[in-house]
Amino acid sequence: MVAEPKVPVFFYGSYMSRSVLAEIEFVPEAMVAGRLHGYDITIAPLANLEPSDRGVVYGLIAEATHAELARLYGHAEQVLGGKYLPFPVLVELLDGTFRPALCYIAPELTSAEADPDYVARVLGPAREARFPDWYLERLESFR
Repeated sequence: MVAEPKVPVFFYGSYMSRSVLAEIEFVPEAMVAGRLHGYDITIAPLANLEPSDRGVVYGLIAEATHAELARLYGHAEQVLGGKYLPFPVLVELLDGTFRPALCYIAPELTSAEADPDYVARVLGPAREARFPDWYLERLESFR
């Protein structure tokens, strides 16, 4: 039996958390830190990206099958209420190399105040990955 191919995906919200991914039965082998230029992050109430000519978003790249991605983002739509669509992006890894990846962005989300527990699920892995202090402060500002 041939294994289903995997594609790189850039996670920037609660899906950076291995414990959140495990709840949806997705356990990536490795997650690598990187930054995505040309976007800014919002959390209102879910994490999402908006184009920004001055922005940069930090996150983690993992490899996933299309079935795993369908399950993850089906969960995001059915349970969390956000319909995220895949967009191709070029992520700069922290060693300065670049890697193409899929990045899921919601074209439309109902805006509301962020839940502090949700922000904590984003902040935890961001701290573990040692994202810059200014970026951690940006995430903290959504509480």
